[in-house]
Amino acid sequence: MTVIGSGKQTLDSYFIGLIEDRVSPNFELNLLSPSADLGTLPTGPVITIGPKAFDRLYRVKRDAPILATLVELQFLEKYPHETSGKISAILYDVPILRQALTGKVILPHATKVAVLASPHNRSLYTSLLERLPEYGLEGQVFLVNKPEQLISTLIRALNYGDLLLGTPDPDIYHPRNIKHILLTAYRRNKILIGPSLAYVKAGSLASSYPTYSSMADKIAEFLTNYQENGEFPPASYPETFSVEVNRQVARSLNIPLNQPEHIANRIDELLLNPSEEELDD
Repeated sequence: MTVIGSGKQTLDSYFIGLIEDRVSPNFELNLLSPSADLGTLPTGPVITIGPKAFDRLYRVKRDAPILATLVELQFLEKYPHETSGKISAILYDVPILRQALTGKVILPHATKVAVLASPHNRSLYTSLLERLPEYGLEGQVFLVNKPEQLISTLIRALNYGDLLLGTPDPDIYHPRNIKHILLTAYRRNKILIGPSLAYVKAGSLASSYPTYSSMADKIAEFLTNYQENGEFPPASYPETFSVEVNRQVARSLNIPLNQPEHIANRIDELLLNPSEEELDD
């Protein structure tokens, strides 16, 4: 099977190796040269690694069965593929409900979740708001209508919520904004959860994230399905997620933290049994 890489040789080799470890020995993955002419690819399924690889293939060969990897749901939804039925993906972002529960496990007494959103993304959080009450939470979306309204809207959100739930909204969680968001939140002793692993390094308290191993597990499952049925299943998240925490931020806010593995396991338990209300401290 053809693989179009991200252009990062170390990442591509590592990721392909993880996949090959999980598929049958006769399943061969062939990484194309970055200079390869994609228009001459033979008919057959293709794995793409990262958004640039997917976009490059999609533009020249829309009829190809594509299994996209290391792409987020919002990225994939930009491409019209409803009629082809050939595009699938192992998603790289985290279900937003899982991120909300990451905050709930860390702050067991939290009851209100604040979400910042661009007006055109508001509908993305309808399902989240509907499901939060199952876990003893309620949520509210605060619209940032203009860039200059970010901080004033953020302050209103922080006054409402016990935690601020980060999202993959690039208009809000842009690198130019993150420092201002974090400083404003922590001055009010409120935490930011998510939106991704990179933001934990920048100063977010915690985030769930998919590991390369968990994504490789799901990719192998999809490849087996293609071998047996001639098509990929619909786009899906990996089965398992890990948690990363920023202990320096936790100490600054005087928040006790369990081990990341314990937090991840507790989230899984809650997702399986939403009626549970007693959380470990």
